[in-house]
Formats: sequence, C-alpha cells, structure tokens
Amino acid sequence: MNSLKNHIHGFISRSGSYILFAAITGRVLSFIASWIALQFIPNKELGVVLFAYNIIAFVLPVGGFGLHQSLLRYGALLKSDQEKNSLFVYVFKKGIIASLALIIFIIGGSQCITFQFENTHFYVAGLSVIILPSFLFELIKIQFRLQHDNKKFAYTEIVYNTVLVLSVSLLTYSYQEIGYALALFLTPLFSMLFLIKKLNIHFKGSLNLAITDFSFWKYGFFASLSNVVTQLLFVVDILLIGTLLNNAEMVTNYKYISLIPLSILFLPRVFINTDFVTFTEKIYNKKYIVNYIKNYTSLFALISVLLCVFLGLFSKEILSLFDPHFSRYNNSFLTLVLGVCGILIFRGLFGNLLSSIGKAHVNFYITSVALLVNLISNFYLIPTYGILGAAITSASLMWTTGVASAIVFWWLYNKRFLTKK
Repeated sequence: MNSLKNHIHGFISRSGSYILFAAITGRVLSFIASWIALQFIPNKELGVVLFAYNIIAFVLPVGGFGLHQSLLRYGALLKSDQEKNSLFVYVFKKGIIASLALIIFIIGGSQCITFQFENTHFYVAGLSVIILPSFLFELIKIQFRLQHDNKKFAYTEIVYNTVLVLSVSLLTYSYQEIGYALALFLTPLFSMLFLIKKLNIHFKGSLNLAITDFSFWKYGFFASLSNVVTQLLFVVDILLIGTLLNNAEMVTNYKYISLIPLSILFLPRVFINTDFVTFTEKIYNKKYIVNYIKNYTSLFALISVLLCVFLGLFSKEILSLFDPHFSRYNNSFLTLVLGVCGILIFRGLFGNLLSSIGKAHVNFYITSVALLVNLISNFYLIPTYGILGAAITSASLMWTTGVASAIVFWWLYNKRFLTKK
C-alpha cells in the first residue's frame, strides 16, 4: 500500500494533477465548441464538414511522417539540452517538408474519390492544411514533456481548447460551416504561434545527430500508424453495425452506450502523458521499471474494480440519463466496461512501454491483427447478437491486445536487457 501511495505521490510531484485537470477542462471546452457549432450551422452542412474532418483526423497522427513520435522517444534518451534542442530543430524542419508532401498527396487524392456528400472534396482539400500546424503544435507539447515541464504541457491543452471555443464562436456566427472549417485550421495555428516562443529553442548552430537514421524515421512512422489503426479499431464497430444491421437507430444506441466506457480511457492517457519521458529515460533500470509496472497495474486494477462495482450497480440508471430505452442494452454496456478494464490495466501501459524500447512497430502489428479479428468476428456476432455481439468482440480484443502487449514487452525487454542493447 505504501508503494502505491508513493506512486500516486510521484505522479502528483511530476505535475500529473495539472495534466488531469487540463484533460478534463479540455473535454468540457471541446464539448462547448461542438455545441456552439451546432447552434449556428444547419445539421446537414455541419455534417459534411464533420465528415471531411473525420477523414483528416485519421491522417493527423501521420503528419510529419510521425517524426513527433520519434522526437518523444529518442529525445527522452538524449542526455544534454543541446542534443534535445538539435533533435527538435531536425524534426521541425524535416517534419514541415513531410507534412507539406502529405497535404499535396491528400489534395490530389481527394479529387480522385467519389464522395457521397456534396462539397466533400472542397472540405477535405481545405482541411488537409490542418496537418501542418497540428504537427508543429504536437512538437511543442512533446518538447515541454522532454523538458519535464508538465505544467506547461498541461497549459497547452487549455490554450488549444480555449482558442477553439473562441474561434468557433466568432467564425461560425459570421460564416457558418465555412467559418467552422476555418476555426479548425486556425486553432492549432494560433496555439502553435502563441506557445512556440516559450520553448527557447535555438535554431542556429544545431548538432548533427547520429540517431536521425532510417530507424529513427521508421519508429515514428509505425508509432503513428499504430495510432491510426487504434482509432479504426474503435470506429469499425459502428460502421459494421450500420452495415450489417442496416439500422441507423442501432448505430445511435451503440454510440451512446459506449460513450461512458470509452471516455474512461482518458485516465491511463493522463498517467502515460505524465510519466512516458521519465520511464523512457530509465527504461533499462530494471528495478525501476518493474516497480513502476507493479504500482501502475495495482492502481488501475483497483480503479477497474471500483468502476465495475459502481457502473454495475447503477448501469440502468446511468443509461436512462441518455434515454430511458437505453437501459435495455445494459448487458452490452457492462460488457464494454469490463473490456475497458483490459486497456486500463494492460494495454495503456505495455503499449507505451513497447514504444519506449523502440518497438512501436510491434504495437502496429498487434493492433492490425486485432482489427482483422474484429472484422471477422463481427460479421458472425453482430447478425446473431446485435450490438451485444459488437460489445463482446471489442471487450475480448481489449483484453487480448493488452495481455499480448504485456507478454511481448517482457519477452523483448528481458532479451534486450540481458544482451545490454
């Protein structure tokens, strides 16, 4: 118990409470921005913009070919501030070129695709420019983490969402859907311009670092692809429910009963955002890593038990807050809650530990296999069990991918630790 208390104290001492507060505040502000857009833009026009933006949102993790992911992992392993500064400058310059190439590719590719909604080509092409400022904004957030300044990292989240609310309020009122699309672009741009001066980066006289080789680029690319596939893993259930059941109402039902379980996933992200740089710096201090894993899994096992008990006792009442008839899907809701515990205890931690030892591509392979299994299983389970079938598949894969990540991490970690690599 003392060890667990020390773990929580360490989290707080690394400004984890600031990151938790910023995450909650960011979610509230993001909800407000979405609500404001809905007040000023007709549903049909807003739907087209959101459809186009969701396409771009899947590509955003690959902005800069994932070099921001490489900056986070490799930057944590560098010893001096000058080296970290030089790596930031390298990623900054190369990432801009890579992002521009990706934007050009999307603009060209969007003209070759037939979309079901009018003006989708226009919005996909226009919103693709978000990739560049979003990439640069991510670099700033990562650099604050590398500097162990989690307070400023938390501050970036609040700045971003505050700018989002202000820009959406002003621009959607005046220009409706065009204004909303413009706000989505200006938010990361203004946030980046406001925050970059706080980094104190020296762009002249940077060092040439040996680590910026093919493996450096490969790591970032696969880490980003893993994020894309993970997003698909959460979205594919809704797509298959709509396709296999041919019932828009069932899509809505599943969307809302999964809302609370999936929202819980911000908790492990808060801890990982706080601690990733720290445990990557100490990744080959086996005693530290084993102790961290023990405390993390104990904490989230306790959280999981408390969540299961509370949500299990009041599941019908909670679902009825959305709509009284949602309570009939109580079993699907509880199945997803149990599944999320697999991510809380295993996947959230060991997936990031795999990244910290440079094995981001393993995460991609595990998630890709899970996506394939999800597709195959749902083709059998959804027609038979409805949305409960989708919940069973997702919950099973949450645990399976988590346990697989843990097994593979320990195998690779012990192997590398013993060979001193």
